[in-house]
Amino acid sequence: MNDSRSDFYASAGVDITAGYKAVELMRAHIKRTVIPGADDDIGGFGGAFVPNLAGMREPVLVSGTDGVGTKVKLAFELDKHDTVGIDCVAMCVNDIVCCGAKPLFFLDYIACGRNIPQKIAAIVGGVAEGCVRAGCALIGGETAEHPGLMPEDEYDLAGFSVGIVDRERILKPDSVAEGDVIIALRSSGVHSNGFSLVRKILADSHTALTDVFDELGGKSVGEVLLTPTRIYVKPVLALMDAVRVKSVAHITGGGFYENIPRALPEGLGARIDRRSLSVPPIFALLARLGNVPEREMFNVYNMGVGMTVIVAPEDADRALAALKAAGEDAYVCGTVARSEKRMDLC
Repeated sequence: MNDSRSDFYASAGVDITAGYKAVELMRAHIKRTVIPGADDDIGGFGGAFVPNLAGMREPVLVSGTDGVGTKVKLAFELDKHDTVGIDCVAMCVNDIVCCGAKPLFFLDYIACGRNIPQKIAAIVGGVAEGCVRAGCALIGGETAEHPGLMPEDEYDLAGFSVGIVDRERILKPDSVAEGDVIIALRSSGVHSNGFSLVRKILADSHTALTDVFDELGGKSVGEVLLTPTRIYVKPVLALMDAVRVKSVAHITGGGFYENIPRALPEGLGARIDRRSLSVPPIFALLARLGNVPEREMFNVYNMGVGMTVIVAPEDADRALAALKAAGEDAYVCGTVARSEKRMDLC
């Protein structure tokens, strides 16, 4: 039992004892993420991890950091806090795996107006679930109470992850060639980008998060929008063991037009078959409610494709089979062409 307590600090809006309570509540979540190399004894000043370098000739550390953005505003309004942590992990580890790296560990940072231990534990529970899905360990974090900086019932969430890859297995666009095949990995929905526009569309169209639409399968707008970001780490790593993966793109802010070209060398462009895409109904609903042109939708959102993988045409069938075996419903959505146009939706 920690006897530290400050009545003066509490009078300023910071309850030290609430922080201790939150740590106690989150311990069970963190234990779920323990993997070889991780130390599950939290509460120290730093998180430790001992990587297994066996069989690696030249190990390279790859890091990623990100947050959930204004999607947390939906969590506030719906008072549902156990999924945004998954988003936070996903936004970091999905970037890391684009380099071919396996995420090792994750740390989170929660800034809140007031530390409500049960709410903080729910957030961390989501972070832990994201780590389990990514196969990495949650080895530490920080919760900071910021009275006066933000409302008592609000918070912001960010995270940081480190992965590892042998230098010879780092994925780079250099090997991509004309005629290569672009494979789409389906998204779980809007993921964690473009929510400032989402919120503007809902506000301007007087649409509430609790509104139910037939095209959403009888679900509410908020339920669909709060669906957590899909984590692609395990399927992509399994795919790399099955075929030669040339390049990977995580479709985040900037949509197709910004992210897919990042996986291509200069002089080549992505030719995406618009008819092949399986676009979830939430995107059509947002476009209709906000009168958003299709070009803008593809420039902001993932439009049903959370990640793209590029392989040689002769490897396409094996790649699709490997992804299916790893639980991904993937499909060919385009090809690489010699073009000055870096992204062509045709």
